[in-house]
Amino acid sequence: MPATTNQVMNGVKNRLATISGLRAYASQPPQVNPPLAFPIINSISYHKAMAGGLVLYDLSIILIVGRYDDNRAHDVLDDFISYSGAKSIRSALEEDQTLGGVAQNLIVSQTYNITSLNVADADFLQVSTSVQVSG
Repeated sequence: MPATTNQVMNGVKNRLATISGLRAYASQPPQVNPPLAFPIINSISYHKAMAGGLVLYDLSIILIVGRYDDNRAHDVLDDFISYSGAKSIRSALEEDQTLGGVAQNLIVSQTYNITSLNVADADFLQVSTSVQVSG
């Protein structure tokens, strides 16, 4: 039986929560209190195996690092988007590609869209990371 959407989103949240100092959520939180990260679903592909036995989830991890005009936020961003290291999102997610046993595989393919996000007249440094989960 394929993983449910809630299982995938919570599995991603749990992997993100292994990064010290990062606030991890299974969906967009009501307030911006960086650094924080959460997954969003871009698409779900069904029937990738016989009898619907494989579902592919295309996700983006949204990371909000800190105030855009704060140089420390740009420095911290390097740790989060690094290939490896204690704060690497790629490393944290791919360390358990089954998301605690709910998925068959997970791959982090790219980081993109490093930009600013305006919330309540404050600009925050934001980046997205593309993740594919086979459930």
